[in-house]
Amino acid sequence: MTGAVVIILLQSRVMVRVKVDGALEGRTYDAGLADEMPEMVLKPIGVVHNGISKPPVPLDEWNKVVSEIVIEPRLNEALDGIEDYSHIIVLFWMHRLKGQETPLKQRQMGRQDRPLKGLFALRTPRRPNPIGKTTVRLLERLDHVLKVEGLDALDGTPVIDIKPYLPRYDVAPDATVPPWIAI
Repeated sequence: MTGAVVIILLQSRVMVRVKVDGALEGRTYDAGLADEMPEMVLKPIGVVHNGISKPPVPLDEWNKVVSEIVIEPRLNEALDGIEDYSHIIVLFWMHRLKGQETPLKQRQMGRQDRPLKGLFALRTPRRPNPIGKTTVRLLERLDHVLKVEGLDALDGTPVIDIKPYLPRYDVAPDATVPPWIAI
């Protein structure tokens, strides 16, 4: 069985079709797509400990922050082999942003000298789902604790997933960015 997902946007409707063995199967969703989709439940696999209660200024100081990610002990076996990687990707829930406004258009890093752009074109933390993603240096693993450098998450942040950094998949050598981005 081979499959492909086809998403078709039509004004106020979204069609999601899955092509299986040459035949399209699926259903059409109204514009309130989130209301019709199944509920998603995320459970933390761990928590960040670093003593940082507010973001550093300037923000590139995050690169120096050493954090411990304490993984749920029952998941300890799932960490086997992670210590063989120099870097990992940490996905986390920016829980302290709860209740904050999520403007659909924002300025890069909140700077007034930057153009107003859609939030999906930016790396802003203010998002419909406050999911953070950072590639960090893995310094060491001690049982179910990962010591990392460069994680831009506050103390007490729930971790929702960890993936190994794989240059073959995680680097796009032909990537381009718009000229208004200041990296």
